[in-house]
Amino acid sequence: MPRPRRDSEILPAKERLENAFWTLLADRPFKKITVTDVVHEARVNRNSFYYHFSGLPELADSAIMYELDRLPVPPVPDSHDDPLMIWHTFCSSMVSTPENIRHIDHLALLTSEHSTRELVDSLRDFLRLTLLSLLDETPNSITNTKRVLLDFAVGGILSLLAHWPETRHTVTLREVQNRDVAVLAMGLYVSMSRQDTNGFWERLYLDSTRYGGKESTTAGLEAYRI
Repeated sequence: MPRPRRDSEILPAKERLENAFWTLLADRPFKKITVTDVVHEARVNRNSFYYHFSGLPELADSAIMYELDRLPVPPVPDSHDDPLMIWHTFCSSMVSTPENIRHIDHLALLTSEHSTRELVDSLRDFLRLTLLSLLDETPNSITNTKRVLLDFAVGGILSLLAHWPETRHTVTLREVQNRDVAVLAMGLYVSMSRQDTNGFWERLYLDSTRYGGKESTTAGLEAYRI
C-alpha cells in the first residue's frame, strides 16, 4: 500500500490556522473574526480547527507563543561579555531576515486598533514568562525590585510594538544601536538578571572615560559597531 503523499510546500493544519489568525487580524477587528472565517482562510475543516484549539482565544494564544518563540533573544551577559556588543548583535539579528520582520509585524497587530484588551493581556503575560525564562526566574522566585523592572521592560516592549508600523521604515539600525539606547536596554536587562551588575557599570564608566564622557556617543558607537 503506498504511503500518503507528503508535500513539503503544504504547511501543517495547525500552522495554517495560526497564519490565518494573523491574516484576518490585519484585515478586521478580532471581535469580528469567527471560526468560520479562520477555517476558510486556512483551507481546513472545522473538525481540524477543534482538534487543535478549543476556540479563538486558544488559537490566539498559540499564535502569539509561536511568534515569540521564533524571535532571537539576547543572552544574559556574564562577567566576560560586553553588554553593549550583545545589544548591537541582538539588534542586528532582529532585523536580519524577512522572517524576523514578519514575526514583529504580527506581534505589532496585537497592539493595533484591531486588537482587544484580552489579546494585549495575553501578549503581556507571554512576554513576562519569556523574560522570566531567559533570566532563569519564576513568578514565585523573582524579587519585588526585579518584578518592577520586569513590568517596566514589558511595558517598553509593548510601546515599541505599538509604534512599530510607523517607525519600521524610518528608524535606522544605527539609531537603535545608539550607545545611550544600548545602555538603557542592557542596563535594565542586566539588573533583572542574577549577574553582578558592578562589572557592567564599571565597564561602562571606563568606556565613557576613554572616549570623553557624554561627548563620546559617536566614538563609543564606532568602537562597538558590528
